Amino acid sequence: MKHVPSTQTDFVIEREFDAAPEAVFHAWADPQAKRRWSDCHAEYTTEYRLDFRPFGHETHQVAYPDGRIQQIEKVFFDIEPARRIVFAYDIRLDARRLSVSLVTVEFFAHKRGTRMVYNEQLTYLDGHEDRAERIRGTEEGLDRLRLEMARL
Repeated sequence: MKHVPSTQTDFVIEREFDAAPEAVFHAWADPQAKRRWSDCHAEYTTEYRLDFRPFGHETHQVAYPDGRIQQIEKVFFDIEPARRIVFAYDIRLDARRLSVSLVTVEFFAHKRGTRMVYNEQLTYLDGHEDRAERIRGTEEGLDRLRLEMARL
């Protein structure tokens, strides 16, 4: 089997919310709220768990109608309430690891509420690469977070 080198990339997404940093942070920390805004394939989700604490895990498994299984496993490294979340995660499809990421999410008080900065550094493995799709999916999730905040 030919060795395919890994590739690295990163991206930053900023969002503003009409809610205090504590409220936006809570939407990341509360399992029910987090699932409402972060689950882009809710109809196919077969497992979801969130243990939001340093060295806690978040697990999300999706079974697609065509039989493919996608698994996302996160580990939280640094949690500073209403200030910062640092976590790493991998994405596997049918047990093949596609990518590994390190993410820092920071919350800043802003004139209207909160400015949130999402910074992802990512390594693609064995020729897989979906940067544009990853950015679009992350943006869609953060747009759902904005809707979640509007519900409050």
